[in-house]
Amino acid sequence: MVLLTGILLSGSMCSGPGYGSGYGNGELVGAAREKKWKESAPTGMVFVRRGTLNIGPNDQDPAAATQPTRTVSIDAFWMDDTEITNAEYRQFIIWVRDSIARQTLGQQYPEFLITEDRNGNPIDPPKINWKERIRWDEPDYLMALQDMFIGDNERFLGRREIDPRKLFYEYWWIDYKQAARRQNSYNFQTQSYEGTVFDPEGNEIPIENRSAFIFKDRINVYPDTLCWIRDFTYSYNEPWSTRYFWHPGFDEYPVVGVTWKQARAFCNWRTRIQSEYLASRSQPEMMEYRLPTETEWEYAARGGKKFSMYPWGSYYIRDQEGVFLANFKPLRGNYVEDGGLASMRVGSYDPNDFGLYDMSGNVAEWTNTAYDESGYMLINDFNPNYEYNALPDDPPVMKRKVVRGGSYKDIAYYNQVATRSYEYQDTTKSFIGFRCVRSTFGSEF
Repeated sequence: MVLLTGILLSGSMCSGPGYGSGYGNGELVGAAREKKWKESAPTGMVFVRRGTLNIGPNDQDPAAATQPTRTVSIDAFWMDDTEITNAEYRQFIIWVRDSIARQTLGQQYPEFLITEDRNGNPIDPPKINWKERIRWDEPDYLMALQDMFIGDNERFLGRREIDPRKLFYEYWWIDYKQAARRQNSYNFQTQSYEGTVFDPEGNEIPIENRSAFIFKDRINVYPDTLCWIRDFTYSYNEPWSTRYFWHPGFDEYPVVGVTWKQARAFCNWRTRIQSEYLASRSQPEMMEYRLPTETEWEYAARGGKKFSMYPWGSYYIRDQEGVFLANFKPLRGNYVEDGGLASMRVGSYDPNDFGLYDMSGNVAEWTNTAYDESGYMLINDFNPNYEYNALPDDPPVMKRKVVRGGSYKDIAYYNQVATRSYEYQDTTKSFIGFRCVRSTFGSEF
């Protein structure tokens, strides 16, 4: 998450003290801006307008007799029109690889780090110089980067390969839930904080300043490619395991084998690279990318159709010609009847009315919401979301996250827009991927 959350009060917003034009000549005219601002459409995303949604089990769900439906309202947001693909996730991994390499090389080759700003002032910690090219075939560079490669005793056929176990992404995030608690508020009389917070390890610590709400995560980013073998007992899926993530034939297939935390790290990185790009051009930053909440996902999947069972607005999984409308498990295991065996290229089926592809089938998708059987009874009706940051020592039941959409290995029931499922946040599956969303600034497109 982006750490700069307050309003930047800079001299550029007004002309100066006194009764100059920056103060409206004694009239209330609002703080001046140097430039007019308009939100641009993010690449690969579609706009989902604000609206209402009835959440809860549908008429065919056995839980309909015990769980009531609720009406909730949701802000507008941007959403990826497809699941994140292998090619897009590889961009993340390559960035992590190159950032680690540049930081390592910078210890011997200063040109890989920027230690001073344009005015000659020191930068601490130094920034990565992305303009300096890494020559991966340079012997001196390879010697400096030897710890990033798989050791000689582990190499297959003597190949020099980057060790995926060394690819970690570090980022900081703000726990707004703890910061918003009244007991954790800043006391202006005592000029101090008086509450306590729990860090990600479960330790209770006193609040000395607002940095107590900022936490650090360090996530290995490489997907679990062996999930293709683990998920299907007594099967031959080695080709999927060894080729799916890297072979160019699978570039436009949805990335799988990522944990919930890896998906969140990807969202943070995506925010980071865009924020750095905009800052380099003195442009204001955008809202952060994130995983959708459960209700945002369902609202988007319905495509404006409040009472349909599937994203295409029908009560059936086939069209009038009998053609299947999603990639799932039809006819008791006849996987190929719908056109695919396992996951398929994103966008292989028609989008819903919001322009979103594969909201049913192909691969299921992580959401930001923690799973609880009674979650619908807990949430608010205004931008609802049940969120829980599980601690390392919490029981597994506290680490469940809502998964939506169904996949190529699921029967039609799990493709319905109202069906809830879950998976544990630290597990990887060959049938779960994700897509990102981004809140808007109140614009209506």
